[in-house]
Amino acid sequence: MTELRISTFNLENFDETPDLADRILLMRPQIQRLRADIACFQEVHGQERPGRPRALLALRALLDDTNLAGAELVSTKPKDDGVYNERNIVVATHLPVLSRQQLRNELVAAPTYRRLTANPPDQFPIEVGVERPILHVELDVGGRPLHVINVHLKSKLPTDIPGGMLDTFTWRTADAWAEGSFISSMKRMAQALEVRRLVDQILDRDPDARIVVAGDFNATPDEIPVLAIRGQVEDTGNGALSQRVLVPIEQTVPESSRYTLFHQGKGNMLDHMLVTRNLLASYRGSEIHNELLHDESQSFATDKKFPESDHAPVVATFDLP
Repeated sequence: MTELRISTFNLENFDETPDLADRILLMRPQIQRLRADIACFQEVHGQERPGRPRALLALRALLDDTNLAGAELVSTKPKDDGVYNERNIVVATHLPVLSRQQLRNELVAAPTYRRLTANPPDQFPIEVGVERPILHVELDVGGRPLHVINVHLKSKLPTDIPGGMLDTFTWRTADAWAEGSFISSMKRMAQALEVRRLVDQILDRDPDARIVVAGDFNATPDEIPVLAIRGQVEDTGNGALSQRVLVPIEQTVPESSRYTLFHQGKGNMLDHMLVTRNLLASYRGSEIHNELLHDESQSFATDKKFPESDHAPVVATFDLP
């Protein structure tokens, strides 16, 4: 049996900023504690050097002196050889990488929508495309493929609408705010549907495929984006699909500790790891490292006072044959 530790961690706008040394000082012990063989990261910014493609230099510095130092970093990226300037999704591992792909409105066409509160009004419907791709990485684990799907679904923050804001934080009308939230929900659900369709495509090719979907879902376990990806029989009503259900490993964590973001005095479970049922035989347990989470909604909770991430990492342990 081989112990395999898989983690997911939203690093929160991790970049080569003036406070990078302070962030690394606080966050490197979090990476060391994970002891992850496969780490799914979100919100990783890219950095530039003259004459070189944009790269994940800040993340490399964070991973120094951890078991992921020198690991292969499989990242979302634009068409060139670099990475995105902001909010890359990254899988870090020393395991052999068999394949990678990223999807953004590949399996789900961007819907079109004519905004009701835009000023000036939309003359034609606009495409509501998603901002961040989904990253699918196939790894060799014990001579068998393991499919890791790393996601960062659209946040619940309203999408900007022309003429909808009085200033950066103030909406002109309540219905404009509501419409911005509606558009964000469309983006989030489009991503969730694309993940579910990808999972089903993998299982169509190999019914025994081992799949892990991990990342920042920006949704709690009982919200539709998570349920859409899980595909529970309780929702589909189809028992023949039971082998395609994805299982949230967080259920084995005590409820009082089951949260990855602290907002307005309440813990929220927004970062998830969902696995195919065939991985449950090897599943040994999960941890959520949320002991030092601060309330990111409080007025005093500035990045200067709290330079670490406002998300807690999640790690799951498997004993694979």
